[in-house]
Amino acid sequence: MKKIKIVKSVLKANDRVSEQNRQIFDQHNLLVMNVIGSPGAGKTTLLEGLIKRVKDRLKIAVIEGDIFTIRDAKRIEACGVDVVQINTGGGCHLDAVMVQEALENLNLNKLDLLVIENVGNLVCPAAFNLGEDFKMVVMSITEGDDKPEKYPRIFQESKVLVVTKIDLLKYNQFDMERFLNEVKGIQPDIEIFKVSSIKGEGLDELVEWIIKQLEVKKSMSA
Repeated sequence: MKKIKIVKSVLKANDRVSEQNRQIFDQHNLLVMNVIGSPGAGKTTLLEGLIKRVKDRLKIAVIEGDIFTIRDAKRIEACGVDVVQINTGGGCHLDAVMVQEALENLNLNKLDLLVIENVGNLVCPAAFNLGEDFKMVVMSITEGDDKPEKYPRIFQESKVLVVTKIDLLKYNQFDMERFLNEVKGIQPDIEIFKVSSIKGEGLDELVEWIIKQLEVKKSMSA
């Protein structure tokens, strides 16, 4: 029982700061997406593909969450956008305080889209709001088709699902119909995109969807 109280206290404190973050983002008309997925799901490769397609249309920055290295941040920086690295030193997720501190290194007045690439994990990041507009869960077909019912919260919390590495579908025993049925059973309203970041398939559709979310946000604040 004592352990449960501590967890609730931590989440409550995080929610207070995430609300502060949300107000900051809203004041700047900034669309913020929190990208969550397992290690190897293809999050960074997906972001590389998205940034290349959208950076001439939107001003983007990325907050990179990682346990120890700056490897992913270097890849994103090579795409020509600002990057702020957060190393958690063993922590399995980013929290709202970490993101708030990272914001001090960005000029929010010059941004349209802020992408937060969370630490590779399907469990902890789902429980911590960062002030984002929505969570994006990224899953690759190489992870198997049984994950939705094993990790339901991330699908409940996410507005959009990106299924990556679909160019490898013919080499894997991945039942797409079963997978999507399980996802829809958990979160009927989730948006779904099937993507091959390497070959570019599905990326243009995802880009247009993200831009539409920004337009909707700006129209609601006008």
